[in-house]
Amino acid sequence: MKYSKKMIYLFIIIVIIIFVLFMKIFKKDNYLEIKNNPEFFGVTFSKTYAAELGLDWRDLYLAILDDLRVKNIRLPIYWDEIAKEKGIFAYSEYDFMISEGARRNVKFIINIGWRLPRWPECHAPEWTNQEDINEIHERTLFMLEKTVKRYQDNPSIIYWQVENEPFLNTFGICPPSNEQFFDQEITLVKSLDKRPVLVSGPGELNMWRQESKYGDIFGTTMYRVIWNKFIGYMRYPIPAWFYSFKAWLVGIPADKRFIVELQAEPWVPQGKIIYLSKNEADYSFNLDQFKDNLQYALDTKFKKAYLWGVEWWYWQYKHVDKSFWELARTLF
Repeated sequence: MKYSKKMIYLFIIIVIIIFVLFMKIFKKDNYLEIKNNPEFFGVTFSKTYAAELGLDWRDLYLAILDDLRVKNIRLPIYWDEIAKEKGIFAYSEYDFMISEGARRNVKFIINIGWRLPRWPECHAPEWTNQEDINEIHERTLFMLEKTVKRYQDNPSIIYWQVENEPFLNTFGICPPSNEQFFDQEITLVKSLDKRPVLVSGPGELNMWRQESKYGDIFGTTMYRVIWNKFIGYMRYPIPAWFYSFKAWLVGIPADKRFIVELQAEPWVPQGKIIYLSKNEADYSFNLDQFKDNLQYALDTKFKKAYLWGVEWWYWQYKHVDKSFWELARTLF
């Protein structure tokens, strides 16, 4: 068995090397005309990120619902926003988002936990800085219980996502991953509600062996052009079928494969995205790359894809360039 795994990994390495040698790193993908596909495409919406960009998050959220007409939303409920004071929970802003979405037949993935999308990845309240890791774990479990119980009767929620990339230790300001504690979180959520639980992992940085052991649905991130301090910008030389191949290797069924974070904004080497020059942003993302990424996601044959960057499209629409938002209008 060990020998067969080694052979599989050797095959994967050979495939990657072949693509590195025979693809130009910045060669654009060929894409077809992207058609309206509301069952496949959705968005991740971060209230925190919208505010960071200086946007009115309510205006943006309602524009997502009524202008883009998005029907699938992944919504992180940040711990540091619902529990700013120890022992006091306030959900009114998330009540608003979920109820407004439900009125328009939106289906939600609700992402809960300590590690959630957007920098710094781990979003514990400041008052936890005075507590040790065991106390924070207990507080995390209590927060999960409060949140699940609050929304467990809401039919617009179709999946719970517990944590975000829980085993990724190379990105974010977070403590080291703890598989035993993550298992406790999954067990707790499943004991409180029967809806499927989604677990996510990085699309390019591991083989999903740990993630595939947990949850009912698997969600991958998917980035096409990234920046690294050692080599600068690079395009991942990975064919779309490689994601399905990885999922097959660890036994994730075809109908349980989601893209929960599809790159649809520029990579930011440092600072805020709104301060990137157009030339700098174009290295990793422009309108053609947007179309490339959409087609690439379709080519993976995964069940759904949640786009990453709706807040930036709206900022661009308001201040600089309407084309990203206008392209998005055709998708949903």
